[in-house]
Amino acid sequence: MARTESNEFEMGKKAPDFILQNVITNQYLSLEHSKGKLGTLIVFSCNHCPFVIHINQELVRIANEFQPKGIAFIAISSNDIEKYPQDAPHLMKIVAAKNQYSFPYLFDKTQEVAKAYDAACTPDFYLFDADLKAVYHGQLDDSRPQNGIPVTGKDLRNAIKNLLDNKPPLQIQKPSVGCGIKWR
Repeated sequence: MARTESNEFEMGKKAPDFILQNVITNQYLSLEHSKGKLGTLIVFSCNHCPFVIHINQELVRIANEFQPKGIAFIAISSNDIEKYPQDAPHLMKIVAAKNQYSFPYLFDKTQEVAKAYDAACTPDFYLFDADLKAVYHGQLDDSRPQNGIPVTGKDLRNAIKNLLDNKPPLQIQKPSVGCGIKWR
């Protein structure tokens, strides 16, 4: 499996807005209307990437822990579904149900949203404050498929806790690692 690191995303940069279809409800959602009261986590994801499959359960646990505290979670798939039909919206809906996503799973058909965020891999995590300014862009934790390190969500959890506790962003933000986004 190819390993791609996330690109840099400037801290303090405003999250690019979007309007995308939530495959779970078939409704279109904008970032502005989906953001959390205290912060928003956006994760670029997909159905078939082994790195995403490896962390899916922990991501759901983190979402269930922090959504009640004012942090919105949004997953976005931007993969080219002509070359990668396993990432098609109807299959995204099945993956969301199987993993019990408590958050929207959006389809970026044109890939314009992934480009606006300079997303590079799946998973690729972006945490924004209440004003949608970036405070974290890094990994979930040090676990990767087959490296033997347990999935804990330590890095992402610490970034969210710092945001909720009004502490400065994490000084060390290791890039996320995963499969490259499947561009057209």
